[in-house]
Order: sequence, then C-alpha cells, then structure tokens
Amino acid sequence: MANGKSVLIICGGGPAPGINSVISTVAKVFLKDGYRVLGLHEGFKGIFSENPEIKEFDFDHADRIFSRGGSTLVMSRFKPKNESLNTNLFLDNDVKLLVSIGGDDTASTANRITTYLEKENIFISNIHVPKTIDNDLPLPDRNPTFGFHSAKDEGVRIGNTTYEDARTSHNWFVMCAMGRSAGHLAFGIATSCHFPMMVIPEMFNNTDLTLDKVIRLIISSIVKRKVKGIKYGVAMVSEGVFHSMPKSELDKIGINFTYDDHGHPELGNVSKSHILNVLLQKELGKLGLNVKSRPVELGYELRCCRPIGFDLTLCTLLGIGVKKLYDQGLSGCMVSANSRGEITPMFLTDMQDVSGKIPPRLVDIESEFAHLCFQNLDYLKENDYEAARKYVNEPSAYDFKKILNKK
Repeated sequence: MANGKSVLIICGGGPAPGINSVISTVAKVFLKDGYRVLGLHEGFKGIFSENPEIKEFDFDHADRIFSRGGSTLVMSRFKPKNESLNTNLFLDNDVKLLVSIGGDDTASTANRITTYLEKENIFISNIHVPKTIDNDLPLPDRNPTFGFHSAKDEGVRIGNTTYEDARTSHNWFVMCAMGRSAGHLAFGIATSCHFPMMVIPEMFNNTDLTLDKVIRLIISSIVKRKVKGIKYGVAMVSEGVFHSMPKSELDKIGINFTYDDHGHPELGNVSKSHILNVLLQKELGKLGLNVKSRPVELGYELRCCRPIGFDLTLCTLLGIGVKKLYDQGLSGCMVSANSRGEITPMFLTDMQDVSGKIPPRLVDIESEFAHLCFQNLDYLKENDYEAARKYVNEPSAYDFKKILNKK
C-alpha cells in the first residue's frame, strides 16, 4: 500500500487543447499541499481494470506538460455497464478526490462511481472539469468551454491558408468543421476568415434541413461572387448538419453510415467535405457552371494542437478552482469560472432539462452578432436575380433567405 493521501485524475471523451494545462495545474496545487497526484490512463476503463495503468506526477513532469497539446493521460470513450469496479485502486492509494476531465457524460459517470463507492464505505469527493472544442455545454454567462478557442485558432490558421489557395488558384473549397450538435466552431472559423458562405444547423430553425438546401446555399454564394466578378471562395459547413438530417437524407448519399449507441451517424469514419463536394460538383454540372471545387476536412487536427494563451489562463483558473471547491468540502460538481474570473460550482442538475438531459448550447442565431456576421456573407438576394440569370435559370431557387424561409 502506498503512503499518503492522493488525488486521482482521469480524462474521458475526445482530446481538447488545454487538457494538459488542467492536469498540470491540478497536480501542482495538490502536490504543494502534500498530496500524491495520480493520473489514470484510459479514463473509466482504467477504473474498471484489474491492472490499471497509473502515472504518478511530480513537479517536473507536471511543469513540463503545462503548455503541450494533447493529453499526457491516454483518453477513452469507455462507458461502464455491468463491469466490476476496482475498489482497491481507491483503497490502496488512499484516494480522497477523483478529478474527471470531459463532457457531461464523463461528469455523470464520475458521480455514479462515487455514489457506488459510498455503498462500499469508501468516501471520496469528485469534481469535474468540463471540456469540449464544440463549445456546446451551457456554461453560465455563455462562457466558452476550454479548448474551443485554441481549436478555433488552429482552424483559422488552416482556413486562412485555404482561402489564400482559393484566391491564388481561382478555386472554391468546401470545408467542414467538427461540431455534432452546435455550429460554434464552424461559425467562429468562417467569420474569422471572412468566408463568403457558412452553413450551420442553427440556420435551419424555420425549415427542414436537407442536402439539397445545403448545396443550394453554397451555389448561392458561388453565383453571387460570379456576379461580383470574384472567381473564388470557401464555403464552411458544420458537420452538425449531418447529425440534424433525417436518415432518409443520409441514405441519399449512398454511404452505409455506422451509428453509435445514441443513434448518431459516426461521421468520424467519413469525410463530410468530400461528400458535399461531390454533390456540389454534380449540381454545378447540371447547371453548366464550370467551377472547380475541392474538399478540406477540419477534423482531428484541431483537437491536439497547443493551447493558446486564452485557454492556458482559463485552464489554470479551472485547475486552481478544483482545489478551491475541494477545500470548501464540495463534491459532485463541476468547476466553472465566470467572465470576472470567479470560481463557482455547477451541478449537472443546474444544466439538465425536465427530462434529465443537458440540452446543447447552440449558436444564438437571432443575436445581433449572428445577424451582422450573416450580413457579411455573399449570397443571392432578390435584387441580384437579373444579373444571376446569366448563370442560373431560376435565381429564386438560390435566394439565401428563401432557402432558409427567412423574412
């Protein structure tokens, strides 16, 4: 049996820039207070393993990883079902606090584990640090989840380079960005890069979301730019449009999607930009428009980049916040920092709806910010119809507002 009380850190879900920054900060503040700090590889899978792989942190290692991308702890999406919990892991190491880093699923699983341990007369605290590059957790004051701004920054770097290629080659690019439920990442990258078109699921609040409408929105931008004498551009599409479509729409693509336990298509297995680019080229061919377009997928390369200064500060605050809430005797909560840098606890019940689910935080499509950004896109309006007939017979079919049923 190891000597000394300890803190156990686990990571669940997918990577996000800043995970190492949180781990580093948590390790440093607890080492300073005399605790052993243990990291468990493979998330919850490690807790249910007879031979868990444990990493013990010292200051040197914690300090070294602070600004690195990725995670020093191997991550896993493992969700326990009927497996036996390894209670010896907690007893032998005198674990006093379980720190979980992940989404709401990771938080709720951590709560269930500590509740189970109580039944075995093992009493530990658990505090959760919420993370997702999708920025779709409903944090107070619409504060961003850590990792979002770093992933967006990396996406903007790639987006600007892609736009330069479009400008240099007189090409169009169809770019897709991650974001299963919400379009924050696609919205942030597209507005930062001045792309002429972006398509996010939130735009379809007045009409059904179909592949045909997505393609017509892109063509609307292509034709508008032709009218303006501009022969290039980038259209950004959030992968969330695929998640928001009915299965009948996905079946039109001709790809046999695999589906996860929640019934969502596993889009990580296919290139969304490639699918949309093929559909776009088919439609452009029917219209007799000779426009070269290429696909660019913004996927896994955003998740493990180095965190930018914003996230280094936020993750430091959250890591110190874990210690603050623990010292206050709190458990079963998430650590949250408001816009003034004040640490407050959040509980899953604070975010759940009446059915017990946490609704994703969406892009506020009716905000002034969103309205101004959409006004800055290039798309066909009624006063473009006459000039647009040079390229399409029915310009109204490519009218941005009519496609989206907007006034």
